[in-house]
Amino acid sequence: MNLDPHLPPFDAGATLSSLISLGTAFLLGSLIGFERQVRQRTAGLRTNTLVAVGAAVFVDLAVRFHALHGGTPTPLQVVAYVISGIGFLGAGAIMKEGAQVSGLNTAATLWGSAAVGACAGAKLLPEAAMAALFVLTANTVLRPVVNRINRRPVQEEFSEATYVVRVVCRRAAQIGVLQRTTDLLEAAHYPIRSIEQQPFGSEEIELEAVLYATAVDADELDAVMTAISRLPGVTQAFWNASAEE
Repeated sequence: MNLDPHLPPFDAGATLSSLISLGTAFLLGSLIGFERQVRQRTAGLRTNTLVAVGAAVFVDLAVRFHALHGGTPTPLQVVAYVISGIGFLGAGAIMKEGAQVSGLNTAATLWGSAAVGACAGAKLLPEAAMAALFVLTANTVLRPVVNRINRRPVQEEFSEATYVVRVVCRRAAQIGVLQRTTDLLEAAHYPIRSIEQQPFGSEEIELEAVLYATAVDADELDAVMTAISRLPGVTQAFWNASAEE
């Protein structure tokens, strides 16, 4: 019997369905969080579990409300809101210190936990299980692959960076050296994007040329530097790279 006419009648079947959805989100979120906790990540067991359950609650609420009253918000709209909300939560887990960025994987895992919870809340339990499986696989099976790749030395032709050529020459030879440096680099298919000149001691000047290229053949560019270093008036010629952000 419904004692309050403003309350919807108790539906045991719907309540059981919600319990199964939230239980599934709790279990799968805990599995993802356990893996994170073992690795002592910022967002561990409780955080991932709460994200998954929270997403499931909101989506389940939208499903139940839409079934009772129709109209808006639809379950799909609530899923979109969940995605936006988790985006803010994930952004808080990302830390940047100089050129080093950490927390990206934590943020992505939280996003995955929310997806698992949303699937569970929408009664798509097999899909929730598959989503959790793929999140766990990405964080475990792919880890040795990433470590193996990171231990390999980076080859210049496969890296992406800003490449700068520096040439030190006598002031009297500056114009000629600048023209010949430009010609040699363009002949090797490394055109100059920008160039600056600055004093280098009392009698010399340094030419700093930034290349358009974001990847180079190290041996090829070394050969160009050798040719530039042999130009009349040149005392030094070398290049270096800085990683793109």
